[in-house]
Amino acid sequence: MTRNLSYLLGIIVTILIGMWLHFTFCSDCHLAIPPAEDTTEKAPIPVSEPDPTSFPIAVQDGDFEVDEASNFNFKLSANDFNLPVSAKVDTAVSQLKAHLLENPKKVLNITGLYKGSEENTTAWPNLGLARANAIKNYLVGQGIPSSQTNTMGKLMDDMVPDTDVLLGPVAYAISETTQESEDVLEALYDEIKANPLVLYFKTGEAAISLTPEQRQKVANIAKYLDKVEGATCAVVGHTDSVGSRSTNVRLGQERADFAKSYLSKNGILAERIVTSSQGPDAPIAPNTTEEGRAKNRRTVVTLK
Repeated sequence: MTRNLSYLLGIIVTILIGMWLHFTFCSDCHLAIPPAEDTTEKAPIPVSEPDPTSFPIAVQDGDFEVDEASNFNFKLSANDFNLPVSAKVDTAVSQLKAHLLENPKKVLNITGLYKGSEENTTAWPNLGLARANAIKNYLVGQGIPSSQTNTMGKLMDDMVPDTDVLLGPVAYAISETTQESEDVLEALYDEIKANPLVLYFKTGEAAISLTPEQRQKVANIAKYLDKVEGATCAVVGHTDSVGSRSTNVRLGQERADFAKSYLSKNGILAERIVTSSQGPDAPIAPNTTEEGRAKNRRTVVTLK
Protein backbone atom coordinates (compact mmCIF):
# COMPACT_ATOMS: atom_id res chain seq x y z
CA MET A 1 0.00 0.00 0.00
CA THR A 2 2.80 2.36 0.93
CA ARG A 3 4.65 1.42 -2.18
CA ASN A 4 1.63 2.07 -4.41
CA LEU A 5 1.06 5.43 -2.77
CA SER A 6 4.69 6.43 -3.29
CA TYR A 7 4.41 5.39 -6.89
CA LEU A 8 1.24 7.45 -7.39
CA LEU A 9 2.79 10.52 -5.75
CA GLY A 10 5.80 10.19 -8.02
CA ILE A 11 3.58 10.23 -11.09
CA ILE A 12 1.73 13.33 -9.87
CA VAL A 13 4.98 15.16 -9.11
CA THR A 14 6.34 14.27 -12.55
CA ILE A 15 3.21 15.61 -14.27
CA LEU A 16 3.34 18.87 -12.29
CA ILE A 17 7.03 19.39 -13.06
CA GLY A 18 6.37 18.70 -16.77
CA MET A 19 3.54 21.23 -16.87
CA TRP A 20 5.70 23.86 -15.15
CA LEU A 21 8.54 23.34 -17.60
CA HIS A 22 6.12 23.47 -20.58
CA PHE A 23 4.51 26.79 -19.64
CA THR A 24 7.83 28.31 -18.57
CA PHE A 25 9.73 27.69 -21.81
CA CYS A 26 6.92 27.70 -24.41
CA SER A 27 6.42 31.37 -25.55
CA ASP A 28 3.16 30.58 -27.34
CA CYS A 29 1.61 29.02 -24.33
CA HIS A 30 1.45 31.99 -21.96
CA LEU A 31 -2.06 33.07 -21.15
CA ALA A 32 -2.85 36.35 -22.91
CA ILE A 33 -3.71 39.01 -20.37
CA PRO A 34 -5.76 41.81 -21.92
CA PRO A 35 -4.23 45.25 -21.43
CA ALA A 36 -5.89 47.54 -18.98
CA GLU A 37 -8.38 49.92 -20.57
CA ASP A 38 -6.96 53.43 -21.11
CA THR A 39 -9.36 55.72 -19.29
CA THR A 40 -7.28 58.84 -19.88
CA GLU A 41 -9.41 61.57 -21.50
CA LYS A 42 -7.98 62.38 -24.93
CA ALA A 43 -7.97 65.94 -26.23
CA PRO A 44 -10.00 66.42 -29.44
CA ILE A 45 -7.96 66.75 -32.63
CA PRO A 46 -8.30 70.37 -33.79
CA VAL A 47 -9.84 70.87 -37.25
CA SER A 48 -8.20 73.74 -39.09
CA GLU A 49 -10.60 76.02 -40.95
CA PRO A 50 -9.39 77.20 -44.37
CA ASP A 51 -8.49 80.87 -44.61
CA PRO A 52 -10.99 83.08 -46.45
CA THR A 53 -10.13 83.68 -50.10
CA SER A 54 -9.18 87.31 -50.70
CA PHE A 55 -8.67 88.93 -54.09
CA PRO A 56 -6.83 92.29 -54.27
CA ILE A 57 -7.15 94.88 -57.02
CA ALA A 58 -4.16 93.88 -59.11
CA VAL A 59 -3.76 95.23 -62.65
CA GLN A 60 -0.70 95.50 -64.88
CA ASP A 61 -0.38 97.06 -68.33
CA GLY A 62 3.21 97.47 -69.42
CA ASP A 63 4.88 99.88 -67.00
CA PHE A 64 1.54 100.74 -65.41
CA GLU A 65 0.64 98.74 -62.32
CA VAL A 66 -2.02 98.85 -59.61
CA ASP A 67 -1.67 96.55 -56.61
CA GLU A 68 -3.91 97.37 -53.67
CA ALA A 69 -4.62 94.83 -50.93
CA SER A 70 -8.32 95.65 -51.04
CA ASN A 71 -11.31 95.23 -53.34
CA PHE A 72 -15.09 95.42 -53.55
CA ASN A 73 -16.63 92.89 -51.14
CA PHE A 74 -19.98 91.12 -51.58
CA LYS A 75 -22.22 89.19 -49.24
CA LEU A 76 -23.11 85.70 -50.41
CA SER A 77 -25.80 85.75 -53.13
CA ALA A 78 -25.65 89.57 -53.29
CA ASN A 79 -25.00 91.57 -56.45
CA ASP A 80 -24.41 94.92 -54.72
CA PHE A 81 -21.02 95.43 -53.08
CA ASN A 82 -20.71 96.35 -49.41
CA LEU A 83 -20.46 100.02 -48.54
CA PRO A 84 -18.43 101.99 -47.79
CA VAL A 85 -15.58 100.97 -50.06
CA SER A 86 -12.11 101.34 -48.61
CA ALA A 87 -9.74 104.23 -49.30
CA LYS A 88 -7.44 101.74 -51.04
CA VAL A 89 -10.20 100.91 -53.52
CA ASP A 90 -10.72 104.58 -54.35
CA THR A 91 -6.96 105.02 -54.77
CA ALA A 92 -6.91 102.13 -57.24
CA VAL A 93 -9.93 103.54 -59.11
CA SER A 94 -8.22 106.94 -59.43
CA GLN A 95 -5.11 105.29 -60.88
CA LEU A 96 -7.18 103.24 -63.34
CA LYS A 97 -9.15 106.30 -64.40
CA ALA A 98 -6.00 108.31 -65.14
CA HIS A 99 -4.47 105.45 -67.14
CA LEU A 100 -7.60 104.77 -69.20
CA LEU A 101 -8.20 108.44 -70.00
CA GLU A 102 -4.60 108.75 -71.14
CA ASN A 103 -5.03 105.60 -73.24
CA PRO A 104 -8.45 105.77 -74.95
CA LYS A 105 -7.68 102.62 -76.95
CA LYS A 106 -7.36 100.58 -73.77
CA VAL A 107 -10.25 98.73 -72.10
CA LEU A 108 -10.67 97.50 -68.53
CA ASN A 109 -12.03 93.94 -68.37
CA ILE A 110 -13.97 93.36 -65.15
CA THR A 111 -14.70 89.72 -64.26
CA GLY A 112 -17.11 89.07 -61.42
CA LEU A 113 -16.65 85.74 -59.63
CA TYR A 114 -19.40 83.64 -58.08
CA LYS A 115 -20.01 80.26 -56.44
CA GLY A 116 -22.47 77.78 -57.88
CA SER A 117 -24.15 77.46 -54.49
CA GLU A 118 -25.13 81.15 -54.49
CA GLU A 119 -28.65 82.14 -55.44
CA ASN A 120 -28.98 84.41 -58.45
CA THR A 121 -32.06 86.62 -58.04
CA THR A 122 -30.76 89.34 -60.40
CA ALA A 123 -31.74 90.27 -63.95
CA TRP A 124 -28.37 88.99 -65.23
CA PRO A 125 -27.46 85.56 -66.65
CA ASN A 126 -25.19 84.88 -63.66
CA LEU A 127 -24.25 86.53 -60.38
CA GLY A 128 -20.66 87.18 -61.49
CA LEU A 129 -21.82 89.31 -64.41
CA ALA A 130 -24.19 91.19 -62.10
CA ARG A 131 -21.30 91.95 -59.72
CA ALA A 132 -19.06 93.09 -62.57
CA ASN A 133 -21.79 95.41 -63.82
CA ALA A 134 -22.30 96.92 -60.35
CA ILE A 135 -18.59 97.73 -60.18
CA LYS A 136 -18.62 99.07 -63.75
CA ASN A 137 -21.38 101.52 -62.77
CA TYR A 138 -19.32 102.65 -59.78
CA LEU A 139 -16.32 103.24 -62.05
CA VAL A 140 -18.48 105.16 -64.54
CA GLY A 141 -19.66 107.32 -61.65
CA GLN A 142 -16.00 108.06 -60.90
CA GLY A 143 -15.37 109.23 -64.48
CA ILE A 144 -14.26 106.08 -66.32
CA PRO A 145 -16.07 105.87 -69.69
CA SER A 146 -18.41 102.86 -69.94
CA SER A 147 -17.14 102.36 -73.50
CA GLN A 148 -13.74 101.52 -71.98
CA THR A 149 -15.11 98.71 -69.83
CA ASN A 150 -16.08 95.12 -70.52
CA THR A 151 -17.97 93.00 -67.99
CA MET A 152 -17.90 89.22 -67.59
CA GLY A 153 -18.87 86.55 -65.07
CA LYS A 154 -16.89 83.47 -64.04
CA LEU A 155 -17.82 80.50 -61.86
CA MET A 156 -15.28 79.86 -59.08
CA ASP A 157 -16.50 77.30 -56.55
CA ASP A 158 -13.27 77.11 -54.53
CA MET A 159 -13.71 80.57 -53.02
CA VAL A 160 -13.91 80.53 -49.21
CA PRO A 161 -16.06 83.32 -47.70
CA ASP A 162 -15.24 85.18 -44.51
CA THR A 163 -18.35 84.15 -42.57
CA ASP A 164 -20.98 85.32 -45.09
CA VAL A 165 -18.85 87.77 -47.10
CA LEU A 166 -16.78 87.10 -50.21
CA LEU A 167 -13.64 89.23 -50.09
CA GLY A 168 -13.14 90.92 -53.44
CA PRO A 169 -14.58 88.30 -55.83
CA VAL A 170 -13.56 90.40 -58.84
CA ALA A 171 -10.62 90.17 -61.26
CA TYR A 172 -9.32 92.96 -63.49
CA ALA A 173 -7.23 93.12 -66.64
CA ILE A 174 -6.39 95.81 -69.20
CA SER A 175 -6.24 95.03 -72.89
CA GLU A 176 -6.42 96.78 -76.23
CA THR A 177 -9.89 98.01 -77.06
CA THR A 178 -11.74 95.71 -79.42
CA GLN A 179 -13.94 98.39 -80.89
CA GLU A 180 -17.29 97.04 -81.90
CA SER A 181 -17.80 97.77 -85.57
CA GLU A 182 -20.87 99.67 -86.66
CA ASP A 183 -22.11 96.52 -88.35
CA VAL A 184 -21.89 94.51 -85.13
CA LEU A 185 -23.69 97.17 -83.12
CA GLU A 186 -26.35 97.56 -85.81
CA ALA A 187 -26.90 93.80 -85.78
CA LEU A 188 -27.26 93.86 -81.98
CA TYR A 189 -29.71 96.77 -82.22
CA ASP A 190 -31.77 94.96 -84.87
CA GLU A 191 -31.82 91.77 -82.77
CA ILE A 192 -33.07 93.61 -79.67
CA LYS A 193 -35.72 95.54 -81.63
CA ALA A 194 -36.96 92.39 -83.38
CA ASN A 195 -37.00 90.30 -80.22
CA PRO A 196 -37.42 92.67 -77.26
CA LEU A 197 -37.65 91.76 -73.60
CA VAL A 198 -41.34 91.25 -72.77
CA LEU A 199 -42.52 91.04 -69.17
CA TYR A 200 -46.00 89.70 -68.39
CA PHE A 201 -48.18 90.62 -65.43
CA LYS A 202 -51.24 89.13 -63.81
CA THR A 203 -54.19 91.41 -63.17
CA GLY A 204 -53.29 94.06 -60.58
CA GLU A 205 -49.80 92.61 -60.16
CA ALA A 206 -46.44 94.29 -60.66
CA ALA A 207 -43.90 91.54 -59.93
CA ILE A 208 -41.00 90.43 -62.14
CA SER A 209 -39.43 86.98 -62.47
CA LEU A 210 -37.01 86.49 -65.36
CA THR A 211 -36.18 83.34 -67.30
CA PRO A 212 -32.58 82.64 -68.40
CA GLU A 213 -33.47 83.82 -71.92
CA GLN A 214 -34.87 87.09 -70.56
CA ARG A 215 -31.76 87.64 -68.45
CA GLN A 216 -29.60 87.30 -71.55
CA LYS A 217 -31.74 89.96 -73.24
CA VAL A 218 -31.05 92.29 -70.31
CA ALA A 219 -27.31 91.66 -70.78
CA ASN A 220 -27.57 92.43 -74.50
CA ILE A 221 -29.43 95.69 -73.86
CA ALA A 222 -26.87 96.73 -71.25
CA LYS A 223 -24.01 95.94 -73.63
CA TYR A 224 -25.50 98.13 -76.34
CA LEU A 225 -26.08 101.00 -73.92
CA ASP A 226 -22.45 100.75 -72.75
CA LYS A 227 -20.99 100.86 -76.24
CA VAL A 228 -23.22 103.46 -77.91
CA GLU A 229 -23.01 106.96 -76.52
CA GLY A 230 -26.42 108.52 -75.94
CA ALA A 231 -28.35 105.27 -76.48
CA THR A 232 -31.45 104.78 -74.33
CA CYS A 233 -33.67 101.93 -73.29
CA ALA A 234 -37.45 102.22 -73.82
CA VAL A 235 -39.85 100.60 -71.34
CA VAL A 236 -43.49 100.68 -72.46
CA GLY A 237 -46.37 99.44 -70.31
CA HIS A 238 -49.46 97.80 -71.85
CA THR A 239 -52.72 96.50 -70.35
CA ASP A 240 -55.83 94.62 -71.37
CA SER A 241 -59.10 96.48 -72.02
CA VAL A 242 -60.84 95.63 -68.76
CA GLY A 243 -61.74 98.83 -66.89
CA SER A 244 -61.54 102.46 -67.97
CA ARG A 245 -58.89 103.65 -70.39
CA SER A 246 -57.54 106.25 -67.94
CA THR A 247 -57.12 103.60 -65.24
CA ASN A 248 -55.34 101.28 -67.66
CA VAL A 249 -53.01 104.02 -68.91
CA ARG A 250 -52.07 104.72 -65.30
CA LEU A 251 -51.59 101.00 -64.60
CA GLY A 252 -49.40 100.63 -67.69
CA GLN A 253 -47.23 103.53 -66.52
CA GLU A 254 -46.92 102.02 -63.06
CA ARG A 255 -45.75 98.75 -64.58
CA ALA A 256 -43.26 100.54 -66.80
CA ASP A 257 -41.92 102.52 -63.83
CA PHE A 258 -41.67 99.33 -61.78
CA ALA A 259 -39.70 97.66 -64.57
CA LYS A 260 -37.40 100.71 -64.74
CA SER A 261 -36.80 100.53 -60.99
CA TYR A 262 -36.07 96.81 -61.26
CA LEU A 263 -33.61 97.28 -64.13
CA SER A 264 -31.86 100.22 -62.48
CA LYS A 265 -31.46 98.23 -59.26
CA ASN A 266 -29.87 95.53 -61.38
CA GLY A 267 -27.30 97.84 -62.91
CA ILE A 268 -28.79 99.62 -65.94
CA LEU A 269 -28.37 103.32 -65.26
CA ALA A 270 -31.72 104.99 -64.60
CA GLU A 271 -30.87 107.96 -66.83
CA ARG A 272 -30.64 105.54 -69.77
CA ILE A 273 -34.21 104.24 -69.25
CA VAL A 274 -37.27 106.07 -70.63
CA THR A 275 -40.73 104.86 -69.57
CA SER A 276 -44.18 105.36 -71.12
CA SER A 277 -47.60 103.73 -71.23
CA GLN A 278 -49.91 102.78 -74.06
CA GLY A 279 -52.54 101.32 -71.73
CA PRO A 280 -55.02 99.22 -73.75
CA ASP A 281 -54.28 100.96 -77.07
CA ALA A 282 -51.82 98.46 -78.60
CA PRO A 283 -53.17 94.92 -78.02
CA ILE A 284 -51.36 91.96 -79.56
CA ALA A 285 -54.23 89.53 -78.96
CA PRO A 286 -58.06 89.73 -78.71
CA ASN A 287 -59.34 91.00 -75.36
CA THR A 288 -62.37 88.70 -75.68
CA THR A 289 -60.58 85.75 -74.03
CA GLU A 290 -58.58 85.41 -70.84
CA GLU A 291 -55.64 84.08 -72.85
CA GLY A 292 -55.69 87.14 -75.08
CA ARG A 293 -56.01 89.55 -72.15
CA ALA A 294 -53.06 87.85 -70.44
CA LYS A 295 -50.89 88.46 -73.53
CA ASN A 296 -51.90 92.13 -73.59
CA ARG A 297 -50.88 92.70 -69.94
CA ARG A 298 -47.21 93.20 -70.71
CA THR A 299 -44.28 95.58 -70.47
CA VAL A 300 -41.94 95.74 -73.44
CA VAL A 301 -38.25 96.63 -72.91
CA THR A 302 -36.31 97.53 -76.04
CA LEU A 303 -34.05 100.22 -77.50
CA LYS A 304 -35.22 103.61 -78.73
